[in-house]
Order: sequence, then C-alpha cells, then structure tokens
Amino acid sequence: MILLAYSSQYHSYGARGLLSSNSVLLIAALAILVLGLIAQARVRSVFRQYFSLRASCGLTASQVAGELLRNNGSSVSVRRIQGSLTDNYDPRTGCVSLSSDVFDSSSVAAIAVAAHECGHVMQYEHGYNAIKLRNTILPAAKIGSHLSYLLVIAGLFLPVFGHTVSMIGVVLFGFVLAFQLLTLPIELNASQRALDMLNAGGYITIGEEESAARKVLRAAAFTYVVAVLSAAVTFLRLLAYANSGRRN
Repeated sequence: MILLAYSSQYHSYGARGLLSSNSVLLIAALAILVLGLIAQARVRSVFRQYFSLRASCGLTASQVAGELLRNNGSSVSVRRIQGSLTDNYDPRTGCVSLSSDVFDSSSVAAIAVAAHECGHVMQYEHGYNAIKLRNTILPAAKIGSHLSYLLVIAGLFLPVFGHTVSMIGVVLFGFVLAFQLLTLPIELNASQRALDMLNAGGYITIGEEESAARKVLRAAAFTYVVAVLSAAVTFLRLLAYANSGRRN
C-alpha cells in the first residue's frame, strides 16, 4: 500500500518535487550503504568477542553440527571451506559448509554459526513454507537483479513504449525485493531453530552461553534487515526514474 501511494502521489509532483524525491532516495541509499558497513563490522566484532568463550560441552562446531543433523534424522554432511564467516548450507550438494575459523572451534560463537546452518537444513527437510516460496521466485529475482536497471534506463530513451519497458524493469526488481523480504524471516527462523536445538541438546548452558549465542545470531540477522531496506530504496528509485521518463 505504501508503494502504491508513492506511485500515485509521484505524478502530482513538478520538477522541484522530482528533484526533491530523488535527492531523498539518494540520501537514503547512501545512509543504508553506511548502515550496511556498520552491520558487517558489527557481525565480525561480536563474533570475535565470543570466539574466546568456550562452550561447556567441549565439542567443536563441526562435531556439534554433525550431532544436530544426525539427531534430527538428516543425512546432510558437514565439510570445511576456506574463508572467514563463509558458512552456508547448499541443498543442491547436501552439505553444510563451515569456514576454517568455525570448523575446529569449540567457541560459543562458532557453535552458534554452525547450528544456524543446521537450522536451514531443518527448514528444507521440514518443508518450511517461506523457503518454498522464496525458491519459487528465485529465477525471477535472478533475472531482475541483472536486467532491471538496464530496462529502466533503456526505457528512458525509447520514443515508443519507453515507460512500459521501464516498468517491466521495476516489476522485475520487485522480485528481488520480495526475495529479500522472504529471506529475513527465513534467517530469523533458522536462528531460533539453532537456539532451540542447542538448548535441547545441552550444547550451551542457560545464561552466559545462550546469551552469547543469541547476540552472535542477532548481529548476523541485522545484515538481512539492511538488505531489505536497501532493496526497498532501490525499488523506489527505479520507480521514480521510470515515472520521470513518462513525464518527459
């Protein structure tokens, strides 16, 4: 509803209103860029802070991940990959990949990260609806991420059907925005599943260790909040450019 209201109000603006709205969106985009850098720095800072806190279970992150998967009846394997905080779960290969600094660590931070990836495994194996919906729009989101800007800009220079071409680009980027909107609850759900599994299995203790794990996962989740904001502002900027071409 907010985006529809923005679109309808936009046509009532004159040249001054166009300049003003574009300036506001540009400032918002720059602010979100800075916020994204802060969020990334926060993730690394919190991870380092709790990387020195050893979990009382005495197991490494890879061992915990293996046990969590087996205890939940999953055949997904755990492997080591290079990089720092490059941890992920790829349903195509059936592997949870843990970065080098996480794989062999028995810290609460590393165990929380590993459990989060196991949470994604459970989402796929339990048929989590948000995962299904996100996978459905993934092809359109990939197309939108590559072609939306090109179509919007091309439409500005086309003498015929230019606005239509630009709006197709806007719609395509709408799938990118939808993808990011779905990713946020998916990540939050994976983190909650991680905490539930760690608590149920006694891998972390109630109190300091649980609090540390929650902070690590919360810091990571904020990066997805920033991604949603960034996609929303980009969508509005593309819509503004498309509508400016129609006015011209």
